[in-house]
Amino acid sequence: MVPKQKGSIDLPTEGRKRRRGFAAIDVGIEANECIKIYLVNSVDEVDTADSFCFEPVDLNRFFGEDGRIYGYKDLKIDIWLNGISFHAYADISFQSTFNGSKGTTDLDPALKKIFGESLVEKKEEFLQTFTTDRHYISTIISHGEVVHCEASKGRDNTTQNLVIRMGLRSMPVGELYSRLVPLVFLNVEGGSAIDVTDPRWDIYLVVERKAGQSGTIDSKLLGFASIYRFFHYPDSTRLRISQILVLPPYQGQGYGRLLLETLNSMAIYENVYDVTAEEPSDYLQHVRGCIDTLRLLAFEPIKPAITSVTSQLKQSNFSKKTSKFHSDPPANVVEGVRKLFKINKKQFLRCWEVLIYLSLDTKDRLCMENFRACIFDRVKAYVLGKDVGSAGKNLTDVPNDYEHDMTFVMFRSRAAGGALDAEVDGNQKVKEEQLGQVVNERMEEIVEIAKKVSLHCRS
Repeated sequence: MVPKQKGSIDLPTEGRKRRRGFAAIDVGIEANECIKIYLVNSVDEVDTADSFCFEPVDLNRFFGEDGRIYGYKDLKIDIWLNGISFHAYADISFQSTFNGSKGTTDLDPALKKIFGESLVEKKEEFLQTFTTDRHYISTIISHGEVVHCEASKGRDNTTQNLVIRMGLRSMPVGELYSRLVPLVFLNVEGGSAIDVTDPRWDIYLVVERKAGQSGTIDSKLLGFASIYRFFHYPDSTRLRISQILVLPPYQGQGYGRLLLETLNSMAIYENVYDVTAEEPSDYLQHVRGCIDTLRLLAFEPIKPAITSVTSQLKQSNFSKKTSKFHSDPPANVVEGVRKLFKINKKQFLRCWEVLIYLSLDTKDRLCMENFRACIFDRVKAYVLGKDVGSAGKNLTDVPNDYEHDMTFVMFRSRAAGGALDAEVDGNQKVKEEQLGQVVNERMEEIVEIAKKVSLHCRS
């Protein structure tokens, strides 16, 4: 990884020397503005105009406190990732360097933070990996457990899609994961590496396997998910989805759904307690919502409970009711869903809202207002807690020298009409507006999932 200097500029003559104490102004450049990432599967794809280029989520966090690179003019960094062995090579070029007020950024350690040992210094060595590591994935997965196998859609009979489960503590699998970590950094907001020495970690690999003309088998990694096994008292296990990523060239082709459906099937087969997800992205949550709602549509015990809720939403006027309407599913239904589908309660409640929406007449204005009121109460209880806003209790923010956004005081009001009451009323209004925005977003999510589910049912 040797920087290539395109050219140089003339040094200032003696008569044009900068005055001492003053350095050239260098505003720097954000890492995401000068770095391009290419994922390629052969030597022929390197340095070509049609190579697959994807935009990383956030490279700035690897380059100092402000995420900027200093000291280079016309800096360009092209990073090539071998989609077979997951080695990387950085092609760095710039017109010149100069000693600005911030100094010159050392690029090598910053890139090492991202790519680690998979970063190859010489281009010739990188190109050789396409030959020397051609069967890298095939060798790794040969010791794994095939938990799902299907014919690849739109391909001939010699191509299959496999889902393979392996323990991360194995040395070869741990090395593979270390080469995949850069893809986590590049594609997952705030992504971080997991501890591969912990025996409770498994990795699920989606692999395309194709038989070659000479009898060889070529395997290509399409995506992966890292799963942690928690102990659940007294004798069960909970599965937590920690990371799930489909490689950029293969996104939008159903491989993420394949991973989730396989995980659900394995959870049922092994009779674990339930399946959870660690800080899922909005898109992952959307896909999970679609999959789990479709599964629940066929669950007969849930239908009477849905009918009961929708009937009340159609007939009542919640704005005139003095008591809140409880739209939660019965406890026995929640437990039945967990036992049969391994869907945890929090995820089930999100699907429950979609199931109710699917049963409503969306043209009935009163019915939809009642439904939105239920969503508002659920969001409010989740965000503020059930006791906040109850009679006599108030919540207000107070100044703090350390964490301004994290400090609050709960107190009981003694008399109305004071300055403190006015401040509390103002804060409450702001909170209500913020809650309204969250509810709007949740309503949009429900509608989008319902549309996808309805289309799937009609197809």
